[in-house]
Amino acid sequence: MTQPIKSKDRDAIIQALNAGVVPRLGLRHIQVGRAREVAALVSDVERVSDAGSAFRVVVGEYGAGKTFFLNLVRLVALEKGLVVVHADLAPDRRLHASGGQARSLYAELMRSMATRTRPEGGALASVVERFVGKAHDDAVRQGRATPDLIREKLAPLEELVSGYDVSAVITEYARASDAGDDARKLAALRWLRGEWSTRTDARAALGVVRTIIDDAGVYDHLKLMAAFVRLAGYKGMLVVLDEMVNLYKLQSAQARAANYEQILRILNDVLQGSAAGLGVVMGGTPEFLMDTRRGLYSYAALQSRLAENSFARSGLVDLSGPVIRLQSLTPEDLYVLLANIRTVFAGGDPARHLVPDDALTAFMHHCSTRIGDAYFRTPRNTVKAFVNLLSVLEQNPGSRWTDLLDEMPVVVDETAAQDAAADGSSIDVGNQDPDGLSPDRKPADATAGSDADDDLASFRL
Repeated sequence: MTQPIKSKDRDAIIQALNAGVVPRLGLRHIQVGRAREVAALVSDVERVSDAGSAFRVVVGEYGAGKTFFLNLVRLVALEKGLVVVHADLAPDRRLHASGGQARSLYAELMRSMATRTRPEGGALASVVERFVGKAHDDAVRQGRATPDLIREKLAPLEELVSGYDVSAVITEYARASDAGDDARKLAALRWLRGEWSTRTDARAALGVVRTIIDDAGVYDHLKLMAAFVRLAGYKGMLVVLDEMVNLYKLQSAQARAANYEQILRILNDVLQGSAAGLGVVMGGTPEFLMDTRRGLYSYAALQSRLAENSFARSGLVDLSGPVIRLQSLTPEDLYVLLANIRTVFAGGDPARHLVPDDALTAFMHHCSTRIGDAYFRTPRNTVKAFVNLLSVLEQNPGSRWTDLLDEMPVVVDETAAQDAAADGSSIDVGNQDPDGLSPDRKPADATAGSDADDDLASFRL
């Protein structure tokens, strides 16, 4: 029997799908297919929970469901007792930079920190409070001073790069908590989130720090935070980085190489077991991974480490390597997805379905005749059109789905087409602005020769 769906989950799913984005709540109600890929990531999460580490690059076409898959893994990690941080890369958020972009990425990751009890994010303060509260209880039970016990518990952090300052800031937070000094508590949290831009300001606010979190120390502080959350009683930390294609779009070859060097460092640390309790999952397109001029494969050390199993051919799959390639949904998967969306609209009650089963097959046939196989291979716009159809039927009780279907517009995912063009699959591969994004349909001769890094800047397929 179908379980009722909470009104909050129902509304969140419908609003997100109607806007063409992935819902943060209720993913279990619409998840279909990819059981083996999900099982592989669940295995990674369990390994991180057991003081291990994991690294994955999730690759899939635009609109194929990468973000949905990453959000699903995020929810699994929360249920397993991990702390999860998540961010999308952008022109102003990178793994390596010299103008504050890497620190901006770190700040976004810390702001998004989520736990099982705070799945919406903003959980850094509660994680620190949990550590301090537990230390205080232990100190009372042992008859010791709380600051002394906190320093003892934080001693393992001081063996890591920048660990002394992290330990000092958390200790200062505990002192401010005892004294009821909210301003200093906020200053300490701002330091841990990487929001101080100068050492002078941070020292004036806290008085115990010699450094701040800057572009050069982002990964070191991620390892520190993974170690700290384990001291606070969590099982580890999962870092989810989406839209990695923004590194592929960078104009400068030097900037790309520096960011790929950071990815190599993370991969080596994690796979060699030097980052206990840390999992890293990155999402990107096939071009981001396999392009030998601009993608990860352009960096020889990464290409050798991320190369796929040569025996995994002719339908054979190997999910033990660092790369997981998301397979396209099948028409059968999409049918189940549409049925799940229909159930969400009905709040889990089959008696309230807005359309019969025949409508699902008729809708799929309609999409197939309009845009071909893209309707199930990159189903973002297909799902959005179906949600629009159900919304009209829900708000207009006298309408009939058979009358609406022929008028229902379904188009190829324009976002996917534009992004693919920006990646160089169909238009100018070097036609990018200094921030790394392709401008809107500039003519080839307007930018030919502008990319000193790319001798094929004006090439078109």
